[in-house]
Amino acid sequence: MPTRPNSILFLPLFALATLLTLVPIQSTRAAASPNIIFFLSDDHRSDFLSIANHPVVKTPNIDGLAKQGVRFTNMFVTTSICAASRATIFTGLYERTHKYTFGTPPIANAHCDASYPILLRKAGYTTGFIGKFGVAIPRAYRPKMFDYFKPLHRHPYFKKQPDGSKRHITQLAGDHAIQFIDQQKPDKPFQLSVSFNAPHAEDADKKNHYPHPKVVQHLYKDVTIPKPHLSDPAVFNAHPQFLRKSMNRDRYFWRWDTPEKFQKNAKDYFRMISGVDYAIGRVVKHLKQKKLLQNTVIIFTGDNGYYLASRGFAGKWSHFEESLRVPLVIFDPRIPKDKRHRVNKKMVLNLDIAPTILAYANITPPKLHQGRPLKPLVDDAPVKNWRTDFLCEHLMDHPAIPKWVGVRDQRYVYARYFQQNPPYEFLHDLKTDPQQLKNLVADPVYKQTLAKMRLRTNDLRDQHGGPYTRARFPTRRYLQQQKNKKKR
Repeated sequence: MPTRPNSILFLPLFALATLLTLVPIQSTRAAASPNIIFFLSDDHRSDFLSIANHPVVKTPNIDGLAKQGVRFTNMFVTTSICAASRATIFTGLYERTHKYTFGTPPIANAHCDASYPILLRKAGYTTGFIGKFGVAIPRAYRPKMFDYFKPLHRHPYFKKQPDGSKRHITQLAGDHAIQFIDQQKPDKPFQLSVSFNAPHAEDADKKNHYPHPKVVQHLYKDVTIPKPHLSDPAVFNAHPQFLRKSMNRDRYFWRWDTPEKFQKNAKDYFRMISGVDYAIGRVVKHLKQKKLLQNTVIIFTGDNGYYLASRGFAGKWSHFEESLRVPLVIFDPRIPKDKRHRVNKKMVLNLDIAPTILAYANITPPKLHQGRPLKPLVDDAPVKNWRTDFLCEHLMDHPAIPKWVGVRDQRYVYARYFQQNPPYEFLHDLKTDPQQLKNLVADPVYKQTLAKMRLRTNDLRDQHGGPYTRARFPTRRYLQQQKNKKKR
């Protein structure tokens, strides 16, 4: 039997839930332009929070925000990779529309113009960004987006400081966030995005993760991590060959393929999540000390899911729930006490982050945005015609990551790996098979459902950019090749 970690761990340092209960409920809907802080973690699956009943990982500060706010249990990314997902978060657009991922040209000017930092600055907000930017934009746009810009890159996770010491970049992100808060003027609202590199590993090091030794290294030492979800070899062997030979499997052998490697790296991965939580707690505590917490909306989510050896896979990139589903917590100190500590089960997306941030700033999201503001759901207000499905896809041009497009609705998941010959399809019924172990494409009982999901995929695909071709979704390499052809 796995042992549970000591429940106190590092919790008493901040006692965030106590801090948050001290936030006064304002007598009106209060400041028309609240401060907004958006926290983003990297490679963070939805169930990797203690408030989500994970048996090991402890996230007391994020839990505290959820207990005084709203946690969304059906939050998904539309493309499960950091570059495309972060572009979606900035622009409020599907990957098929913004066309940005690894290897592509920068995000187009028109999409940058509709990004939430640009619109917030135009509305009078001071804007800041700290951490992993993760996207390419035209050079002129960075100063248009941000008053304060502190990029932090892993490789290495520990950065040498002027005094010769080394500091973990997760805690450096917390340092810079506190510095940004201290620089703000009381008569002007601010919006700060803190984008962590953690818990993403260093890709150049195939053996280790890098948690902060002083902050979280003591955690989980006497814990036995439960075996990976769906770790029976039969689950992996049931995948089609192109997935068994994909990057999902290649990276499995870096850190997860033996019990010893799994225990070591799972503990360090969870420590890195707890390090992110610790940094968030530092920032929230500082807001409280500066008397800013009562007028600061805080949003926390992840940029994509993570297999952590589930299904015999590493990484993300594919259509299963572990890859697409991420955590989301929204804390608004102005909502009444009886509206707090709620769990919302509506289908929400990374598309919704940009319009949500704008809605909290009382800025009408541009028509270009494809997401919807989540503020009414946090306020527990009635909403009409909320989505019941979404387009999901992965279009990065990489030989070890198969491209696919599909639709996830409230019951079914359909995925078409369209560059296989012939195209390979999945259909899962989440009601009868929540683990997604059965592919129902050949089942005659699901013939009509399959036809419906195929048509819905084509419809959403064509609404948001059309079928994939190299010319329609060019990489930088492809554009250079076309340029060279013209020269000849």
